[in-house]
Order: sequence, then C-alpha cells, then structure tokens
Amino acid sequence: MAKVEILVGTTLGGTEYVADEIADQLIELGHETAIHLRPQLTDLDPNSLWIIVSSTHGAGDLPDNIVPFFDEIQANTPDLSSVKYALCAIGDSSYDTFCQGPEKLVEQLNLCGAHVFVDKIQIDVQYNPIAEEAAISWLNEWQEKI
Repeated sequence: MAKVEILVGTTLGGTEYVADEIADQLIELGHETAIHLRPQLTDLDPNSLWIIVSSTHGAGDLPDNIVPFFDEIQANTPDLSSVKYALCAIGDSSYDTFCQGPEKLVEQLNLCGAHVFVDKIQIDVQYNPIAEEAAISWLNEWQEKI
C-alpha cells in the first residue's frame, strides 16, 4: 500500500482532528500515514502522497505552525516534481479570506513542481460544523486512486 504524509496547518486544533480522521481511514485501508504538525521538508517523503489539511488564520494567512514550512519552500524553491498532493482547506465563508491560507501553500508547491493528485475540498464550517465528516466524504470519493 501507499505512504501518505499529512501536513497539518492548525491554530486552535480543530484541523488536527480532521487530519486524525483522514489518517485513521487511510490506515484502515492499509496505507502507512505520518501526521506532521510542524512539517519540515527533510521529514517528508517526496515519493509519497502529501495531503495538506489546513485552516486559514487572520487575514488569509497560514496557521503559525505551518508557516516555517511555507517559508522554507518559498526561500529554497526545492525540486518537488515527484510530489503529488491533495488539499483539504478549512475555513469560514463569512470572511472574505475564506480558505486563502492553504491556497498560498499549494501555489508555492506548484511553483516547486508538485502536482495536484485530486481536486481540492474547501470545507466551510458555516455549513459543515463537523469538518471531519466533509473531509471523509471527500476522501471516500478518491481513496481508490491511492
């Protein structure tokens, strides 16, 4: 089965719950998972699938725990052409910066050559107060491709 790296951007911990649910489902399917609450490029396997689970903080920013990773790839522009990723962005549509933080991260991944594995999901907590449920529904749509 596949190895899946789960990169988490969280401010209050809610996004971590979503990442845990995704990891649990993948483990049940026989995949190996690793959750990274403070991801560093040297800890990530570029040949595995990366699932980014992140909220937006402040005025469209990434949560503080994932900013050093973003800064690292922005400053060094590493070759990530072997990386495939999926984005699970979580936000509140009552803000005009809805899900913009994670978009900045995937934009930088794309500049480094990474490839989108499946269509992203943007979970709006206004309509999906239990974000884990929406994330698992999204995963169910494409988990057979892993």
